[in-house]
Amino acid sequence: MAFAITQACCNDATCVSVCPVNCIHPTPDEPDFATAEMLYVDPATCIDCGACSDACPVDAIHPIDELTGALAAYADINAAYYADRARPVVDGPNFHAWSQPTFAHDIPSDMPALDVAVVGTGPAGMYAVQDLVLHTSASVTLFDRHPVPGGLVRFGVAPDHPSTKMIGETFARFHDHPRVRLRLGVEVGEDVSLDELRSRHDAVIYAVGAASARRLGIPGEDLPGSTTATTVVGWYNGHPDVPADVVDLSAERVVIVGTGNVALDVARILTADPAELAGTSIAPHALARLRSSKVREVVLVARRGPATAAYTAPELLALTARPDVDLVVDDHDPQVGQAIDEGTGKAGVLRGVTREAVDWSVPPRGDRKRIVLSFHRPPEAITGETGVRGLLAGGVEIATGQVISAIGYKGTPVAELPFDDLTGTVPNTAGRVEGLPGVYVVGWIKRGPSGGIGANRTCAQETVASLLSDVTSGALPVRARRRFASVLRRR
Repeated sequence: MAFAITQACCNDATCVSVCPVNCIHPTPDEPDFATAEMLYVDPATCIDCGACSDACPVDAIHPIDELTGALAAYADINAAYYADRARPVVDGPNFHAWSQPTFAHDIPSDMPALDVAVVGTGPAGMYAVQDLVLHTSASVTLFDRHPVPGGLVRFGVAPDHPSTKMIGETFARFHDHPRVRLRLGVEVGEDVSLDELRSRHDAVIYAVGAASARRLGIPGEDLPGSTTATTVVGWYNGHPDVPADVVDLSAERVVIVGTGNVALDVARILTADPAELAGTSIAPHALARLRSSKVREVVLVARRGPATAAYTAPELLALTARPDVDLVVDDHDPQVGQAIDEGTGKAGVLRGVTREAVDWSVPPRGDRKRIVLSFHRPPEAITGETGVRGLLAGGVEIATGQVISAIGYKGTPVAELPFDDLTGTVPNTAGRVEGLPGVYVVGWIKRGPSGGIGANRTCAQETVASLLSDVTSGALPVRARRRFASVLRRR
């Protein structure tokens, strides 16, 4: 029986590298890898060895005959990916035409072992640590301004996605590695300067992500009752920078601007049964507020149509399978229904979903909670005088007391590093920070807020390869460095 990859796929391609018959695609060298929503197992080629399932860091790969409930659809989803793809004709097993990318890690034996500082303990930073620890003799000091490690895995993944959070266990095994030192509660740029890090380490790698939210740029955006998905996600995940009372759930209708996976996360959590969240990693203060929440309807407003929505098909499919919440498509525009009826992929997932013309001037009706997808409604203004009264979108005012912007993340300036305000990134070449030899970047602060957790794997490999190339070429001299744990303790 073949295996299938399911919703939790993190795209880090560990499964690809262990498959003995090359039946998992797209691979990192294929053009659609960078934009793929997930990876797929070819059921006609799979030999049922289970190597991919054993290697998967998020437990997303299962035998087809074990898929039940909402996951049962993934047998067909995996097979459909290969429906129009030509397969090679072979007499025996289709052994790898592809192999894991390799980078030069050869450092002269007479050179002192590297001592590298990595700023940030999220996926990007930990993939860099993994590459350094497993392929070189380097020592690594990990810095994080938060009192706990994890970054995006800890503070960005929804608490009802425990399988995705499992990759944090993979990273955590390096926290206690004999060549890794963990310095939590230390903010680089405040508690310690970049110059101090450079004077005590051979190289510094920044993996600080993209912490701010993109702005809508419409009137009323700063009214009380208007917030960002970045704030809401931090709130339900217990981020130390987000106050416990920042999210107001006193309105019956909440409007989210955006239809990406984060928007779906927020909608799902705000309409979830608190009893089902009680056993998750959700912050206690968020769970308590959800128990007294008056929210009965969450509306996701999109500028474009269902075929081009930013969420992935797997996340949308999971939403359609929820038994406790109704999913509705706002049927105000005939083009929406046509796109769903004639579409495939994300649009096709909505084919069986209820459609209705919603009266936005009245409060939500009915006993069950629901999530409404309203396409072709570009946001124009958030209305109200002393607080949010509604969202004007597509010429219609949607009555609400809470508007959440979920249109993406953006990097913020990093102390002592150059910064490009337009892209929200630190200018770099293959991870090398412009004008600062020995300083590197990885992850969203390097390439912008695109790609999920697994995309950071090859990104980190490229940055580490640049660092090691600079060492072997003599561009980055390696010298014995003195550590400064005592300095940090004093501060």
